Amino acid sequence: MPIDTLPHTLAADQHYSVDFHMHSTASDGALSPTALVALCAQRGLTHMALTDHDTMDGIFEAEQAAQQAGICLLPGSELSTRWQGVGIHVVALMPNGLQGPLVEGLAQQREARIERAEVIAQRLEKMGLPDALAKARAHAGSERPLGRPDFARALVAEGVAKDWADAFKRYLGSGKKGDVKAQWPEVSQAVEWIVASKGVAVIAHPLRYRLTRRKRGLLMDTFCEAGGQAVELVNGQQNSDATRDLARQLVERDLYASLGSDFHFPGSHAAPGSMSVVPRTAAPPVWRHPLLASRCSVR
Repeated sequence: MPIDTLPHTLAADQHYSVDFHMHSTASDGALSPTALVALCAQRGLTHMALTDHDTMDGIFEAEQAAQQAGICLLPGSELSTRWQGVGIHVVALMPNGLQGPLVEGLAQQREARIERAEVIAQRLEKMGLPDALAKARAHAGSERPLGRPDFARALVAEGVAKDWADAFKRYLGSGKKGDVKAQWPEVSQAVEWIVASKGVAVIAHPLRYRLTRRKRGLLMDTFCEAGGQAVELVNGQQNSDATRDLARQLVERDLYASLGSDFHFPGSHAAPGSMSVVPRTAAPPVWRHPLLASRCSVR
């Protein structure tokens, strides 16, 4: 029977059957949409969302594969935004697919990504990575807009960074030269696109932004005022105390709770359905949202 609350017990060698935050080669993931769905099926997932960065180009392929695998696929995207100078990601869960103002919104995001990649390349060239744009493009393997992971792969391949973590720590992470935010819309604008397009807006990985509790609360308030409805209570591996505190902030604002691994590639710390334990909370799971309930009868 459908779950009425979030799951809250998880053994160390288990994982959830629900994952509403994953990436494919349509953005900066390593697996094609078809291969990602196959991995999710192998890991026992019953419900998944494909949430590539600022695009829904992989959804059709993923839907075909999910139908064959018997998995419920929720179309989605992860939008890059700004809030008080901080880069914030907002997941759009779109039960009826891409429509409404989000069509133009994602077109704008695509152009912003192209402009952003050029700025990142210029900065990295000054820091020791010649022909940065071309090298990142070679690692992307397609003509899609480039993201920071593509530049990270180039930095590692050229010996400028020793590994992925080092590339982000020194060049691409929050506050570093390669962390370019100027092109992104304000978080309220992205939320308005999503809500007006009959989707559910979700703040992605709120514990990663290094905000104080007060600041995180102010972000949620701005998000709610714009029409945002949910927050990722658990995204990958998190500190349990911080997760419980985040749950309290969700309950205070009547927000739904979402779950996601933020999976990008095999062998990383994230895997489909693999997340920290969800605490007991009165925050309802996002699949109980009226727009998602008919499509996502989670069992």
